[in-house]
Amino acid sequence: TFSVFQATEDEYAIIFPNGQDMEKIEDLIERLGDDEAGRFLAPLWERPILKRDAMGIHGTLFFDNERTQRIIPPSKREIDWEDSSINQAQRNLFSRYR
Repeated sequence: TFSVFQATEDEYAIIFPNGQDMEKIEDLIERLGDDEAGRFLAPLWERPILKRDAMGIHGTLFFDNERTQRIIPPSKREIDWEDSSINQAQRNLFSRYR
């Protein structure tokens, strides 16, 4: 399952730059550096929220990608999943936002 944490607008902009809504932890660490990423994320982990209380999920930070071999779109935007990875209803929805 995915855990949900509340990020400030500034934190969100750092985690998900350039309009993306997906990020891999290894890419965030590469951008910020290992120590800075740890300091940056520490306050975020102190703000968990229940899924039922979430007003919206605006981005996903993926962990353990090397083990799971998850392939996310190069753009790191949900609407850019390969058609073979999503169902027809998702294709229809995403095509309106591309």
